[in-house]
Amino acid sequence: MRPVLRLMPILALLAAAPVAAEDGVLRVEPGDGAGIAVPSGQAVSLQDVIWNVPGPEGMTLRFRFLAPGIAPGGGVDFDTASADMQHLCDSFALPRIAAQGPHPEQVIISMSDVAVAFGEAAPEATQYFEAFRIEDGACIWEIY
Repeated sequence: MRPVLRLMPILALLAAAPVAAEDGVLRVEPGDGAGIAVPSGQAVSLQDVIWNVPGPEGMTLRFRFLAPGIAPGGGVDFDTASADMQHLCDSFALPRIAAQGPHPEQVIISMSDVAVAFGEAAPEATQYFEAFRIEDGACIWEIY
């Protein structure tokens, strides 16, 4: 487990929403519990933010969202969800990344139709992932 002091710069990444940290998983309530608006109009809510598991490029922030609409028969296909994930990086994750302190090398936006514990297999779940690098204040899609 990483020292608690490493958590302080990470907490600066998030807005003034209620936050609890446990084993490097930040549980963040998006405020009043309302959904997060995305271009497709599907229902999306923040599940958690993972900060302590490095990615292949170094420090990685993983913003994990629940999106029941991506379930089979839910009406949201991968291309639509992909556009929503770009939007979530640009409008949700990017504003929460601190201007100072450690800067992530990669931001991963994921969607799941059901809550899945990080790192656990869930073959029954539909899950989509997109990786981005932050460059010139923008989320740039990367092959994941």
